[in-house]
Amino acid sequence: MVKITVAGAAGRMGGHIARAVYNRQGAELAGAFEAPGNPTVGKSLAGVVGLSGAEGVVGDDPAEALAEAQVLIDFTSPASSIKNLKLCATLGKAAVIGTTGLNEAQKKTLVAQAKKVPVVFAPNMSVGMNLMFKLVAQMAQVLGPDYALEVLEAHHDQKKDAPSGTAVRLIEELCRVRGWNYDEVCRHGRVGMTGARTANELGVSVIRGGDIVGEHTVYFIANGERLELTHRAHNRDTFAQGAVRAALWVVNKEPGLYDMQDVLGLREAGKSEQE
Repeated sequence: MVKITVAGAAGRMGGHIARAVYNRQGAELAGAFEAPGNPTVGKSLAGVVGLSGAEGVVGDDPAEALAEAQVLIDFTSPASSIKNLKLCATLGKAAVIGTTGLNEAQKKTLVAQAKKVPVVFAPNMSVGMNLMFKLVAQMAQVLGPDYALEVLEAHHDQKKDAPSGTAVRLIEELCRVRGWNYDEVCRHGRVGMTGARTANELGVSVIRGGDIVGEHTVYFIANGERLELTHRAHNRDTFAQGAVRAALWVVNKEPGLYDMQDVLGLREAGKSEQE
């Protein structure tokens, strides 16, 4: 039985993750916590996350919540996730980080902490989405430079970062295959007299509104035909289930930085997450 603690228990993802842990065979919900001052602190975990059989309360001390755990799952915020990851490294706990929007300094800190404990870090924990990461690279390779590339993503109106971490990962995969520099080729929206589309250009469009959980489409466009590869998340349970799968996988791994490609066995032989 793998003991798992959930950060941000009352957050947008926290309840989904806690329920996924509680209902997953081979996993045990060892604890859950929120930021000090959060109104759910001290309340029953069962009431906060909607689990009638869950024991304990939502705490505000990460170290206490991690005391009996082997793995932390954290989908909170960049600053909080990095702070909690440092604590995991100190305590010798594995971690699964699904937070997006990390800046370069935070990413470097994450890499440094992953030298001390095993960490799964991925912009999207969905099994289907991670298969899409691999498929877009294969499609771009086979179709070749005659096909223009465009990426469209849509999320709820409370999402803070744009484009989404998932869209960024898709773009990175496409750029890798084409040999492009991300910052040089991306066109984030088109306004005014933009001129004709160039061959070395990757259009990126963002939609925000309502309660859209997450939609990502990659377009491969040529004269005479168009291919579209789309992933739509119907609810957040798909991300939570993927995170729990990652937690069960990472618990006995050597220190290092992994992602869902490793968890799902999709990593190409000889390649690592750092490449």
